Amino acid sequence: MKNQLIKKTIVTLMALFLILNLGTNEASAKVPDFNGGILDEYSYEEVFFLNGSPITFTGKATVSEKESKNQLTSTYKFNLSNQYGDKLTRSVVYVTNLTTHVKKNQTTAQTTVKSYSEKVTLADKSTFTLDDYQFSQGSVIDNRPATDYYSGNIIARKIYKRSQKIDRETINDLITVYMEGNNVGYKNFWGSTDTQLIDYEIDSPQGTSFVTSKVSDSKSRVLEYEKHIPSLSSFVGGHSVVSKSNMVAEYDYQIPFNPYNTTGTAYINKDKTPTIERLIVPKFRDIEKHWSKPNIEKLYSLGIFDETSNFFSPDAAMKKDLFTVAVAKAVDLRVLEEKPKNKKNIRKALFSDLDINDPNYVYIESALNKEIVTPVNADIFGANKSITRAEAVTIIIRSLGLEGRAPTPGYTTKFIDDNKIPKLAKDSIYVASELGLIDPDRKNRINPNEVLTRGKASQLLVRYMNFLESDLKQNYRDDMINFN
Repeated sequence: MKNQLIKKTIVTLMALFLILNLGTNEASAKVPDFNGGILDEYSYEEVFFLNGSPITFTGKATVSEKESKNQLTSTYKFNLSNQYGDKLTRSVVYVTNLTTHVKKNQTTAQTTVKSYSEKVTLADKSTFTLDDYQFSQGSVIDNRPATDYYSGNIIARKIYKRSQKIDRETINDLITVYMEGNNVGYKNFWGSTDTQLIDYEIDSPQGTSFVTSKVSDSKSRVLEYEKHIPSLSSFVGGHSVVSKSNMVAEYDYQIPFNPYNTTGTAYINKDKTPTIERLIVPKFRDIEKHWSKPNIEKLYSLGIFDETSNFFSPDAAMKKDLFTVAVAKAVDLRVLEEKPKNKKNIRKALFSDLDINDPNYVYIESALNKEIVTPVNADIFGANKSITRAEAVTIIIRSLGLEGRAPTPGYTTKFIDDNKIPKLAKDSIYVASELGLIDPDRKNRINPNEVLTRGKASQLLVRYMNFLESDLKQNYRDDMINFN
């Protein structure tokens, strides 16, 4: 059964790669084409440089994608203009071939251009017609349980035929554009970012100009507290999930042969209209004065904690099964639900202390198959075992796939109780500390073997979600583009 589940998990990850990173899913960030442009629900905007000076175009852009037999076909169509009477039309079809590396939980992709057409007509009757387009992009995606990370390299060449009138004489010449750059991104339940950095070398008879485009698309789900203003009410406030989408772009250009506009930077920015989802209101009676009250209420509102009692018991020990389920729900971990085909094929729980009829069983099973959490032994999962800080941190860092970012084995952490950190948790403790997910106490102890209370577990889970929502965006967009 385990092998069947693992195979199904891999198939699911392959599908998610297509849907989340290369498809049209609205929850996924993706920069449109490779021209530095941005769009919102209404319009598209980009800056054009072939004429020797920046020209801004706006208009309509449509994207359609079709997947079949590990091949994705992406079609981009643009119909743009500006207030000066300049016009740009473009249609490009890319084909991406996917190769799945099952044992590595990775997928590689190779993209080429299938067909293209582009024509720019300026108000002075000059025209630029795309005559040749050679394009290659290689990408890899690493599927981790909480987040998918990907990276790609781009190299291309465009040749344009230019026709312009100079002193009543029509001059025809060629402009060659060399493109080289990369794109990086991530996708998880709380957000996604796709950042593209491309250098353009534009060779024309007038000289050579250089442009660097930096463009990023980010989507995020932000948890916000809404205060209930009337005092005569059964509750004082609650949370909402606000989904936001923002594209930013920057063009840095150097045009040595243009005496009026040699160097400069052009910025463009677009925000999509946010959407809002109101969540249920928690009503625990024993957390009003507890320091972790905001964390507990957030997690309950999201359904990460599904308590039926009016009492949360924030200072009681967090159990291993409930923490595992909470992590899985926090990242919307995909679960596998199999129904027996006949009585002889009845499914059994993977471990003796797990109940397959428990609604939360599928989350634990999925976490086990994805190696986020480990059992006590071959027979027992340890469902009712109180979880320690080291064990909880290890589950979180494994879900992120970041345990390998620790130093070479043999290092010493900065904590004075470093010698008490279990060997299997040391890398995770180090990484979690560097990410700001955990802090030492006033004596610089990390207390790895301390049993985690439900209140402290709530704090750790909220920090985990904040990392998925905000810190990755900072790293994949703001730190790379270096402007707001």
